[in-house]
Parts: sequence; C-alpha cells; structure tokens
Amino acid sequence: MVQKVEYFNQPNCYRLSNGVAEAIVTTDIGPRVIRYGFADGENMLAELPDETVKTEYGVWKPWGGHRLWHAPEAIPRTYVPENTPVEFEAKGDNSIRLIQPTEKETGVQKEMTVTLDADGPRLTLHHRITNRGPWDVALAPWALTIMNGAGGGTVILPQEPYRSHDEYLLPARAMVLWHYTDLSDPRWQFGRKYVRLNVDAKQKEPQKLGLTDKQGWAAYAHNRMLFVKRFPFVAGAVYPDGMCNCETYTAGSFVEVETLGVFNTLAPGASAEHVEQWYLFKDVTIGDTDESVDAAVAPLVARTSPAGL
Repeated sequence: MVQKVEYFNQPNCYRLSNGVAEAIVTTDIGPRVIRYGFADGENMLAELPDETVKTEYGVWKPWGGHRLWHAPEAIPRTYVPENTPVEFEAKGDNSIRLIQPTEKETGVQKEMTVTLDADGPRLTLHHRITNRGPWDVALAPWALTIMNGAGGGTVILPQEPYRSHDEYLLPARAMVLWHYTDLSDPRWQFGRKYVRLNVDAKQKEPQKLGLTDKQGWAAYAHNRMLFVKRFPFVAGAVYPDGMCNCETYTAGSFVEVETLGVFNTLAPGASAEHVEQWYLFKDVTIGDTDESVDAAVAPLVARTSPAGL
C-alpha cells in the first residue's frame, strides 16, 4: 500500500509497504527515498538532517537516503538546493512518482518513480532528467545512495572475471581515482574477485573510486544485512568520469554507493533515464577475506537478476 506518514521530521512522507519490506519517500524536500529496509528492520539508508554544504546557489543539504543528480560533478551546478516541496503522484498501490520543479539555475528537471514489488524486498527506481532549458545540455543521470554507516559497513564492488594473460591481452575495464584517493588507506581491500571499501568513523579523510562495472551490481553489508543494487551497463556507450557507471565514496561514517547512466547531450525537451533495482537480504556474514565475501554474496547476487534493465 501507499500510505501518508510523518517521518524524518517531515509531515508529508509516503510509505510503500508490502508487509515484507518498505520504502519511505519525502515530498516536502527532494526527491528523496529516505528509508529502505525490511518492515521490522533498521533503515539501510542514512538519515542526515543536519549536514549542510554552502554554495552560491544557497545551502544544499544531503538529507541522507537516495537522491538524483546529474554528472559530471561541479560546484555550484550539481549542488542546487533540493529543500522545497516536490510534486507527487501515487501510481496504483505500490508506486509513487516524484517530480521536482525545474531548477532555474540549470534548466534541468528531475523525476523519480519508486515502485515496490507486491511481495519481497525488490524496489525499482526509475530516474529521469529532462532538459527544460533553451539550449543543449551534456549530462548523465547520477543516482547516489547514502548508506547507513553507523558502526561501520562495507561496500562491495565486483571485479571482472579472471582471464589469464595467455588467454586475453586487452584491458578488462577502467578504474578511476580522484586526487584524494589513497590506495594505501587500510579502508580499501583489493581482491581477485572484489574491491571492498570499509567504513571507519575515525577516518575522516575522504576516499573515492569509480569503475566500469560490467557486472551491473554493487553491494553494501551492514549489521548482517546485505543491500544489493542492480543497474545496466550499455556496451559501447560513453559514461562520465572516465567511463564510470559505478562509484563509491566515504569519509568518516558517511558512505555512498553511486551509479551513473549513459552520458548524453540533451536537446531542449529531451530526457535521459536510468534504472536501478534494489534488493535486501538478512543474516549475511561476509567475513574478511575475498573468499568469504564470495561465498556469502555471490549466491545472493545470482538471485537478483533484474528483468527489464
């Protein structure tokens, strides 16, 4: 069902629930998904009501949860405040569409349609960015999820399948670093099958990494829960940030799992779309080795192959 609730000190939120899982979206700010979890469980998303970033466009607040941006990142263009109400439309018993007013600073309009399956935890997020301005705009949809980092957590990104030098000579994919990325930081763990980024509240220096994720998934482990995000990879397409369709970032207990759509030039009135599907699993222990992560995560990811992406 879709039910109006007060949540996150916001009076006009809407809960999508099927008795197994639930998601809560805001309409006084956003568009945001501010909660996702099992109906009787903790929020897998962060709630950050007090964080702020000051820009020449005003005060931008991350709020927490899941948001829609457009890449590549730039200040102030990316940080247009999202602190005012959005239009919304319930679509049946399990879906809600959120429509942000056109950003006067950029001419961009953001939409997000959030749909919970009739049974089980799968949540589908359909993102759309439309150029409402008078000239072409080059961008990619950018879906950023701030995860619950209280007490730690681990981002899990898949490596490409191993192929020997004798079998294949060309590169597998791009892996992109930022100027502040420090691969000697102990929060990083690089294995044959997975790249892991551990959350540590004591480590305030930011870390970020992006890659071409041809496997089409990323995961986050927290308190014996596993969050899996599925998303498309379009072979031959151009992606922003040096061919990244997946990125992760952490600083202290703040941690994001981000995906990006294809980089396009949008004519006035044209739109770009990007779809994610989320899954959630209970009682998952990933251990601290590449092998233990694989044993715990790979069978669950195999159950998440999404239709229609």
